[in-house]
Amino acid sequence: MKNKFGFILVKTQLGENIGACARSMKNFGFSKLHIVSPKISFPNHKTKATSVGAYDIIDKAKVFNSLEKAIEPFNLVIALSARQRDINKKHISIENFQNIIKKKTNLNIGLMFGPEASGLSNKDLSYSNYVLQIPTSSKFKSLNLSHSLTVICYEIFKLINANKIKNNTLNLKISSKAKISAIVRHLVSLLEEKDFFKPKEKKHSMLLNINNLVYKLQPNDKELRILASIFSSLSKKKNKA
Repeated sequence: MKNKFGFILVKTQLGENIGACARSMKNFGFSKLHIVSPKISFPNHKTKATSVGAYDIIDKAKVFNSLEKAIEPFNLVIALSARQRDINKKHISIENFQNIIKKKTNLNIGLMFGPEASGLSNKDLSYSNYVLQIPTSSKFKSLNLSHSLTVICYEIFKLINANKIKNNTLNLKISSKAKISAIVRHLVSLLEEKDFFKPKEKKHSMLLNINNLVYKLQPNDKELRILASIFSSLSKKKNKA
């Protein structure tokens, strides 16, 4: 499914940003990179240096003289823009973007990013199906090119690998309240031996605080055993030489 996604960089100004984009793509398992009319000689040493091992993506990247040619392999093109545009295109949210990915599983989807200084022009946007704006602070909306691409890679990666990520989560069983109660009783017993609850009239509120602290935890059996060992070890008296 990852092969259905391609990343289109339009008139990129810095080789470092292309390299950083390639690195992010490889981080999340993507490989299709189209570059349109780059403002630098591509590839150059800065591109490869910042790609940090994603040389294969740089080497296989296709360079185009026109955006129209670069988008030809895609059925659907989504343009990224940091600001709302007054054009006849549907502006979508990240949630809309996720829903499109879920529904359009049989299509090749291109993600289009503009130059660092100005972003995509209205003419560039005219080739897209949707315009996507990554939500950011209203005080500073502009994202670095590679950062913007990384966010999109991550959102796609999450959807594609949702089941895998879920299955990789360790399914550690939370201990029963009976076992937690036993730990609390053990702790209270040790504290009473140390004459901890002073003054006596405050013992009730102190016990309440201990309950609130311990019972809200969600430990597994192994963690409870470690906790019990810690309590016991701290309560032991040191042997004098």
